[in-house]
Amino acid sequence: MTAERQERYGWRPGLAIFAILAGFFVALCLDFTALAATTERVVVNRYSGLAIEGFDPVAYFTDSAAVQGAPDFEAAEAGAVWRFRNEGNRASFVTHPEIYGPQFGGYDPFDLARGVTYAGNPRFWVVTGQRLYLFGREENRDAFKKDPPRFLKDATARWPRLKQSLAQ
Repeated sequence: MTAERQERYGWRPGLAIFAILAGFFVALCLDFTALAATTERVVVNRYSGLAIEGFDPVAYFTDSAAVQGAPDFEAAEAGAVWRFRNEGNRASFVTHPEIYGPQFGGYDPFDLARGVTYAGNPRFWVVTGQRLYLFGREENRDAFKKDPPRFLKDATARWPRLKQSLAQ
């Protein structure tokens, strides 16, 4: 290369390094944004705003099954949109959300007992003591079923502190 061409193209490696660093910092910032969006006091799908993935929380009690709710029967509660399979379930929930809503905001009580917040999956659930609990994994649900009082004691003791660390 001639000296003139070297001067003309000499800045390109510097530009490439700058672009790589800028991309890294943008990706890092986006990652923190995603984390902030998922730290809620009630587990909500950050794209749809639906609580418990649109499953009807009352159906766990009335049908003993995880039943998908319908868009025609929705209610807003605790910063989330809840879906129900019929108007009766919607009315029951609106009257008593503290009873029908998943305990601990839908976080896995098995993990809460260990001091960790992990979103529950509405397909892995247990109703015990007239309350609904969701679990992140099937194994957690199965372990919880063997001794609910033990896990609930630890989860209940740790929940206030963990709840404070979640975004409102």
